[in-house]
This record gives sequence, C-alpha cells and structure tokens, in this order.
Amino acid sequence: MTSGPTTLASPWFVRPPAAGPAARVFGFPFAGSGASAFSAWPAAIGDIEICPVQFPGRENRLAHPHHGTYERLAEDLTEALRPLLGEVPYAFFGHCAGALPAYETVLRLAALGLPTPARLIVSGQPAPHDAAQDRMLTLTEAELRTELETFLRGRGIEPRPDMIDLGLTVLLRDHAAAARYRRTEPVPVPCPVVVLHWRDDPDVGLDQLQGWRRYADSVEFLAVDGGHYDFMDAPDELLNALTSWR
Repeated sequence: MTSGPTTLASPWFVRPPAAGPAARVFGFPFAGSGASAFSAWPAAIGDIEICPVQFPGRENRLAHPHHGTYERLAEDLTEALRPLLGEVPYAFFGHCAGALPAYETVLRLAALGLPTPARLIVSGQPAPHDAAQDRMLTLTEAELRTELETFLRGRGIEPRPDMIDLGLTVLLRDHAAAARYRRTEPVPVPCPVVVLHWRDDPDVGLDQLQGWRRYADSVEFLAVDGGHYDFMDAPDELLNALTSWR
C-alpha cells in the first residue's frame, strides 16, 4: 500500500485515484458508452477503489481523437496507468466489448515488463478469437439506432433525437474499431481470468464464453443473475465477484 497521496490528473479517469487503497479495480465500459456506465457503482467496495476508465472520443473526452483500434487504446492506456502500477494490487473488469481492450492492455503491460493485474475479469463477452461473431457487428446503422433507443428506454431514459445522434456517432466509431480487431489464435495472459455469465443475457450464452478457457492457466466461470446491462446497477453478486480475488 502506498503511504503517500496519489495525485494523477488524467483524462483517462473521471476522478483522481484515491490515496492508499488496499487495491483497485479498473472498469472498462462497453461499446458506445463511457465511464458513466459505472455511475451507479460505489467509489469503493470496502477498501478496494473502483476506477472507471474513460476512453477518448466520448462524454467529457468527446473532443479527443477516437483510438481507432483496441491495440492503440491499450498502448495509450498503458502510459496513463504507469504512475499507478506497483502501488497496490489491481484487477481489470471489462464488460462486453470493453473486455477486449482490457485484455489487450494486459498483453501490452506484460510485453513491457510492467506489473500486470491480479485478475482479468470479463463480463458477457466471447473470447478475442470469437469476437468477430458479435451480432451487433452485423447490424445496419438504422438497426443500431433502434438498439440504442431500446437500450436507453430500458434504462428509464426517453431518448431525444440529439442524444441518439451523438450516441450513434460514438457507437459507430467503436464498432469500426471492433470490426478491425482480429485475433485468430488465443494469446494467454499472465494472470487468472474470471469469466462472468449473465443468466438472462439473450445474446451471449455460457457456451459462447468457453473460448476464454484457452487464455490463462487459471480460468474461472461465474454465473450471475441479470441481463446483459444489469452490471450497470452494481448488484451485490457482481461486486462480490469483483472483490473475491482479494
């Protein structure tokens, strides 16, 4: 544990990391979203700090150039993480497509000889070599607009046209990055992987997550109650899974 305060003014984090937590969990949002996907989460779970990651090209980073590829995103994020590495143990949590840049960042950290996460926790996302099968990547722009409207209404938000236009712009750029992503063979990470399956997820079944077994020496599967986006509400079952590695 660090004995002094952590001071890090970085656009990658919506709030500066706290001084001296026992551990941290960095949250990677899903395609089309930003750090606000974690807005209902607590700032800490016990003595474990929650650090939502803000990707460029959305929300308060709308003016920042989009990363373009997951590999570029991992490269840039690694530099932002450097001041925090080695302070305390940490884990990565990535939901849906957010699991893929989380995975790539672990590989980048390992390649540079930097401290890697104690856990890579992936939620509702098939393994990297299966990522091209994502149903969302087959949808037209009009169909994506409908998906976005349905998602917002499901969260209790009545979508305005300007809101949909902005959200669709971010989503299309994220989907372009997803479409460029091609890992045909698994490359294992040097940390255990925890794979979360949402029991009521209509798009990602447990069978579609099995490819992760090839990505680490230790791979654990956990089923949690809820649908694909219920992680946003920080249910207790999820929070327990996020902190059990400590």
